[in-house]
Amino acid sequence: MSGVPAAPPPGDLRQTAVGRLRKRRELQTHVLAYVLVNAFLVAIWWLTTPDGFFWPMFPLFGWGIGVAFHLWDVFVGSEPSEEAIRAEMDRLEKR
Repeated sequence: MSGVPAAPPPGDLRQTAVGRLRKRRELQTHVLAYVLVNAFLVAIWWLTTPDGFFWPMFPLFGWGIGVAFHLWDVFVGSEPSEEAIRAEMDRLEKR
């Protein structure tokens, strides 16, 4: 096998499409929450101590790492190959 993931059977195509659309919708919700919450934290910082230490950088960077991994999962992450699926099924059957 060439390592290229096999196309899902036609009956599973709809299920695959729905799953991908759900993952994108969840990503949109995650990014919206990230922007709104962090904008609120920056506003609090700016209203209370604009010349002080920029403490909102901690949630911005920490949560930003989570958003980056979520982006990776949705747009770069790939489906397992048919070989990998069969190998896992074989391992499970041996148990």
